[in-house]
Amino acid sequence: MKIGVPKEIKNNEFRVGLTPTSVRELVEHGHRVIVETDCGIGIGRSDEDYTAQGAEIVGDAKDVFQRADMIVKVKEPQAAERKMLREGQILFTYLHLAAAEELTMALIKSKSICIAYETIQKADRSLPLLMPMSEVAGRMAIQQGAKYLEMVQGGHGVLLGGVPGVDPGKVVVIGGGIVGINAAKMACGLGAKVYILDMSLGRLRYLSDVMPANCFNLYSNPSTLRKLVSCADVVVGAVLIPGAKAPKLITGDMLKTMKPGSVLVDVAIDQGGCFECSRATTHTDPVFEQDGVLV
Repeated sequence: MKIGVPKEIKNNEFRVGLTPTSVRELVEHGHRVIVETDCGIGIGRSDEDYTAQGAEIVGDAKDVFQRADMIVKVKEPQAAERKMLREGQILFTYLHLAAAEELTMALIKSKSICIAYETIQKADRSLPLLMPMSEVAGRMAIQQGAKYLEMVQGGHGVLLGGVPGVDPGKVVVIGGGIVGINAAKMACGLGAKVYILDMSLGRLRYLSDVMPANCFNLYSNPSTLRKLVSCADVVVGAVLIPGAKAPKLITGDMLKTMKPGSVLVDVAIDQGGCFECSRATTHTDPVFEQDGVLV
């Protein structure tokens, strides 16, 4: 099979579909790998690194799409890339189609075979291709939340870990899955008072066993969520329903009860977001204000 790796063109996307090591594995299994020039720059890998492992370097994405039987990417194809897909060609990437009607219709129209990383499950229903990105996202959620709590960023100036004589910040994590547990670990490590909400008693029992003493695990229901949100400094939305849009768990009315300068971090935005006010932002313009809260 001819496998193509184009350079990612989405705003501030530095990842790449295959590393040089992955190219070697595919070549040793008899495949040909066609790589767009400079596709690995964002991860510190040169064209020479790829050719040394058996890849063929081509000058542009058009050549990759024309020659490859399967396209391996990271993010969903952008408008220019969708036009290059052809009938029967395999596209293997993150797609998150539940909240992307325009993308869904364009892929159907292309008649390509689209396989989404985030939908691939093992026998135990775990999501092996989504898991590593969820680990990153959960940890980054707290890093970003702590940053935007700073007054110079528009937050209300709370230090998540507190200082002697001052209460630590309060972090509410909605969802106890991979994103949620990684967010909670980071927040607990900073010394914050952390609440994880989940609807699975089995998951809550597991979290009770593995999380530190400054983490409190609660069954998620609207009443508990409303109460915690009103006193939270950072709320992380970590809800995932595989293959479906995320439910809107933080409503506009609940948002108005939050402290001015508190922060919402919606990690579920790829699936439409779990806050009623959520909308997709970019790395260059990541934050907006809603009713005095940073989102």
